[in-house]
Amino acid sequence: MRLVLAIAVVFGLLAPAASAGEFNPVLDIKDPAPKWAALPATDGEKYSFDNFKDKDVLVVVFTCNSCPYAVDYEDRLIAFAKKIKGTSVGLVAINVNKVEEDLLPAMKERAKEKGFNFPYLFDETQEIAKRYGAGYTPEFFVLNKERRVVYMGSMDDSPDAAKVKVRYVDLAVEAAMEGKLPAKQETVAIGCRIRIERSRRSRSGGK
Repeated sequence: MRLVLAIAVVFGLLAPAASAGEFNPVLDIKDPAPKWAALPATDGEKYSFDNFKDKDVLVVVFTCNSCPYAVDYEDRLIAFAKKIKGTSVGLVAINVNKVEEDLLPAMKERAKEKGFNFPYLFDETQEIAKRYGAGYTPEFFVLNKERRVVYMGSMDDSPDAAKVKVRYVDLAVEAAMEGKLPAKQETVAIGCRIRIERSRRSRSGGK
């Protein structure tokens, strides 16, 4: 009996931990989306996870001011926000970087300069990025009506807007609105590392 128990303990210790996604170290598809408490935004308001409960689908993007990849996606975010205006789809952007050019005062300047038409939140604790397993900017999460993750990764298949052929987030939103999972549920997020120190590391990869 002792031998059986010992073997069970050994195999228990060797058993893999709860599964995460193919590329995400924390979340998997269909996992409940982590909530966040009220965070300050560039419009002077504060937004919590529950502020978007009236939306059937919510797109969460982790982004920032300083990453060239994130900057390249700003116009695409603005266009997406225009497209979903007046619909039951929501978009919220969250910045967790703590370098000076990414702090809330700089975020407010950037939002005004670009005319951001979506909430742009700041989390100085970086806790929400950790809970989502977000490691890069920009990195997208599409949540369905039950606020389960149906897609995570990049917005589309190319950092170059002129070369985009597949719009992953659009397809995921369409599927979620129909109560389905998209054909492509996870991709590699291409961008700059979410960071605290002034590191300029970036990553590129396939989908």
